Formats: sequence, C-alpha cells, structure tokens
Amino acid sequence: MASEKKQPDSSSAPAQVPLPAPLSDLKIQYTKIFINNEWHDSVSGKKFPVLNPATGEKICEVEEGDKEDVDKAVKAARKAFELGSRWRTMDASERGKLLNKLADLIERDRLLLASMESINAGKLFSNAYLMDLGGCINPLRYCAGWADKIHGRTIPMDGNYFTYTRHEPVGVCGQIIPWNFPLVMFIWKIAPALCCGNTVVVKPAEQTPLTAIHMGSLIIEAGFPPGVVNIVPGYGPTAGAAISNHMDIDKVAFTGSTEVGKKIKEAAGRSNLKRVTLELGGKSPNIIFADADMNCAVEYAHIGLFYHQGQCCIAGSRIFVEEPIYDEFVRRSVERAKKIVVGNPLTAGVHQGPQIDKEQYDKILAMIESGKKEGAKLHCGGGPWGDKGFFIQPTVFSDVTDDMLIAKEEIFGPVQMIMKFKTIDEVIKRANNTPYGLAAAVFTKDIDKALTFTSALQAGTVWVNCYSAMSAQCPFGGFKMSGNGRELGEYGLHEYTEVKTVTIKIPQKNS
Repeated sequence: MASEKKQPDSSSAPAQVPLPAPLSDLKIQYTKIFINNEWHDSVSGKKFPVLNPATGEKICEVEEGDKEDVDKAVKAARKAFELGSRWRTMDASERGKLLNKLADLIERDRLLLASMESINAGKLFSNAYLMDLGGCINPLRYCAGWADKIHGRTIPMDGNYFTYTRHEPVGVCGQIIPWNFPLVMFIWKIAPALCCGNTVVVKPAEQTPLTAIHMGSLIIEAGFPPGVVNIVPGYGPTAGAAISNHMDIDKVAFTGSTEVGKKIKEAAGRSNLKRVTLELGGKSPNIIFADADMNCAVEYAHIGLFYHQGQCCIAGSRIFVEEPIYDEFVRRSVERAKKIVVGNPLTAGVHQGPQIDKEQYDKILAMIESGKKEGAKLHCGGGPWGDKGFFIQPTVFSDVTDDMLIAKEEIFGPVQMIMKFKTIDEVIKRANNTPYGLAAAVFTKDIDKALTFTSALQAGTVWVNCYSAMSAQCPFGGFKMSGNGRELGEYGLHEYTEVKTVTIKIPQKNS
C-alpha cells in the first residue's frame, strides 16, 4: 500500500526524555494471533516472514490470519460487547483507568518497543523512542481522560415530553493499520474506540506486525477483559478483506492508500453498510513566500519531506516557492539534503534509514527515473544506496512542473520536488489542483497572506510557518480523496459513538 501514515512533531514526545541505546539482543516473544486474551495459531497453519528492511533478512515468522481467524476474533469481540458483559457494565471511569494503565506499561517498555519498531519498520531509533512512543502515550492518556466525559444532552422538545440523547458505542470495530507508523497507528485506532466502549479487531500491516502483536501482552497485563482487543496479523487481500466484508463488524477504520480505501468503502457498501473512517493518501502543498524566514522554511520543508524516508502521508511533497527566492531556496535545500547520513537506523548519527520493502523501493526508483525523463533537474541523489537493504539516496529535483508524474503521484520516498510560482491566485489554484487534501502549509510573515491560505487551501490540516505539528488534542484527517472522518481530538471520538434520541411522555412540562 502506497500511502500510510503520519509524521509526529516533537510535541508528541515528552520533554527531556533521555535517549538510551537500542536493545542489541532483542528477542521476539510474540508471533501468534491474539484473540480473547489468548494466543492462537492460524486456522490454516500458515505463517509469513517478517523482514528487517535495513538488511532484507528475516526477523521471524508470524501466524498468518485469514477469514476463519477474523471470524473467531469477531465472535470474541461480539461476546465482549454483549449487554451485561463485564466490558459493557464497566464504569466509564474504569475504562479510563485501563487506558492509563496501558500508557504506563508502554512507558515501562518504551526501550523494547522502540527497538522493535526500528528493526521491523526501518525507523530511526531516536525517532521511534522519542516521537513514536510519545505519540502513543499521549493519545492514550488523552482518551483516558475523556472516557467518563462522553455524554448527551437534554432537549426542549415541543409537547409534554422529556427528551435526551445518549452517545453509545458503535459496536465491534475492525481496524486496519499501516506499516509506516505501526505502533502509533495501533494506538490511534484502539484508544478512541475503547474510550467510547467499543471492542476491536485489529489487523496490523503484514510488513510490520511485531509491535502490534506485542501489545496483546500489555492488553492482558493492563486488565482489559477478554475479547475487547483482538489482533489478527495477515495480508490485506485476505484478512483485511475479511474485516471489510464482515457482516458482524459495525465499523471499519483504515489508514493507508487511497486505492485500498476505495475497496474498503465498496466492501462496506456491499456487506452491511458498516460505518467507515478512512485516512488515505496525500500530495501536500508547502508554499514558501519571498517574505518567509528562509532558514525556517528550508528546514521545515526538509523535515516535512524527508522525515522517515519520506514515508508519511502528510509529506510536504509539492513545494511551491515564490520566484524571487526560488534559486536561493533550491540551493539551500540541496545543501541540506546532502548533509543527510544514510545507514543503519539503529546507529547514532544516522538521519535516514531504509524504505519499508522491495516493492516500495522499486516504485520510488521508478518515480525518480520518470522525473529525469520528463525534464526535472536532478541536483542530488537519484538512485539506490548501499549493497543490502532497501536504501535510496536523498533526492532533490527542481524545475518541476505540475504535469510531471512526480508532481501528481504520491511517491512515499525521500524525493523532494521544488516548483516555482509568481502570484497568490496562481499558487492557490495549483495547490488545490489535486485529488488529495490531507495537509498543507504556508510560510510567510504576512498575516493576511497566512489567513487567506488557511481558508483557501483544501486540506484537513493547514500549518502556518511550521510543518507536521501534531498533537493528541487536534483532529486529523483529509478532504477529498484523502479520506473521510477524523482521528484524534474530540472529533476523533465522535467517529466511535452512535447518537440515540430517547423521548419520554410526561404528564406536564414545566419550562
């Protein structure tokens, strides 16, 4: 899948967290399917290999879930959701305590989880430890605080009636998570769902299932009742399709490519019209005006593109620079890219690790070749790096035009494209000329320009003089083909409740 998820800002990480060395002798303890707080072999007996993208070598094998395993998980989730169950009768404040306990356990195991994430997903260890684990702990605590504050309203209905609303959990939620932020997306999916009282069946990406499966052990230790969280590793066309088509799943949430998102929505329509939230691809515009702070703009544009090897759906992959500063911006951006140190993501001082797998690696190299052939000017990079693993050189193109493939398609790799513009009206039109609408940014010291662009840009998130600034309190999601619904913040909680209206006939109403 081409488009997977998100790029935490430093605001996701607790302040002053010391950075230890990654674990050098990490042992993978959990490789089985997690259903009903128990570990299961796959019904088929099949397993699939999990690779280290920095070496291309096999880390371990994991049980391969399929339709029969999904059915088992859904039955467990449905039983846990039954009226009168321990989960359904639990006080909302107790659900909050369980989420806080889970956050405590993640903090305790932060080093283990960050090392595992780095080895399995090719993440820089420093980013995994500081950003990703912070991006798990904070949303859990945020949702824990909301658990006993989700409530309805009383309504002054006409006539002699007493009317109120209840915000009830949707039910069994199927949650399909991506490979680029495996643990962060696991938490972003389960935290609001559990906060609102739902039960879940989670399918981690086949490339990166290890941290998600490990979370099953922490779910047990935290004290969640059996069946509330179920984890079924497997492939998208089998396990993922089984979730999307399942008649006893009430909602599906997916982060990934727009192509797969369409299939999930179609499956929901063909089956039981289950509710769907989607966080999909992006081709986000980053607009740099001549009056911007050049140092700030160059650095944010660099981080906004190259973070996690460019494997972020919010990557600022269409950089529009105003004509008077274009050449200087390109020069500084190339200098910045040339300073990137590529290598083993577990090694201190490395800035860029590998792409996730051979499929993505080949796709990115093909996109780079298309940029060369279509006439973009290549300043640095442009090819593979090293003799093992899936590494690509940091690449910068200038003189990119809107009709080039690299300016239209989501590359999901370390490929920066810099385009030129002359007028405000022109760049607004060009920035919005895309089927995507996930994120956007503008760099300017002129507040009028900034406010104009925050209104004009068709995107779920618009940053001004920054990029990738995200927090558990802030809703996240896309316009257009970048998805439906929101994650995080109070808006994210709304995706996991149904609103019920209750009306009671009374003898007399007193206003």
